[in-house]
Amino acid sequence: MSMFLREVTLETIDTDVALWQEPEGDVGCVVWDAAIVLTKFLEVNSLNAGTDAGKCLIKGRTVLELGSGTGCVGLAAAIMGASKVTITDLPEFLGLMEKNIMENQDRLGCPVEARELNWGNEEQIREFPIPDVVLVADCIYYEQSLEPLVSTLYKLCSPDTKVLLSYEERTIGNKPLLQKKFFEMMEEHFCKEKIALEEQHELYRCEDIHIYKFSRR
Repeated sequence: MSMFLREVTLETIDTDVALWQEPEGDVGCVVWDAAIVLTKFLEVNSLNAGTDAGKCLIKGRTVLELGSGTGCVGLAAAIMGASKVTITDLPEFLGLMEKNIMENQDRLGCPVEARELNWGNEEQIREFPIPDVVLVADCIYYEQSLEPLVSTLYKLCSPDTKVLLSYEERTIGNKPLLQKKFFEMMEEHFCKEKIALEEQHELYRCEDIHIYKFSRR
């Protein structure tokens, strides 16, 4: 199956995030809608914050993305003014992440690194410095990954770290139960705030795709 180049437009800075992806597939090898919605929210936030650094979630921040897959959201953050970005996933996706870093090299405004991170792996987690912002797009889908994901988020965050998480609400099978369980686990350690639809991009938003901001208790 041949890969193709997909572009996600950042209209406020007149450029694109160029992403190699598969025509179709399971996790990691395609750009999912929840990643685009989160990317466009970050763009709107950056525009609305203007010169007020305190209101901007990305500019000047160190950013870590979990479950990056193609690296869409993390690469967009690097283009939109982050000070350093690390995109992470399982080892089988490192090649794709590195390919997309190279594809966007002339657009990136800060260093971007692709690294392996298996959720719940204590040794790997200790190798990462505490970031200002953690990005997570559409990573609530396997029951066995929920506890490792929550544990990893808790250990990677300080009380000052912001976690921005997007996910598509799915109603088939056990997905509603998984989503409910995830939020129950998160609320043991984090305060949450839902990002209202009207705060998101006017075109790239959807009632079935939710964005939350978390901070450690």
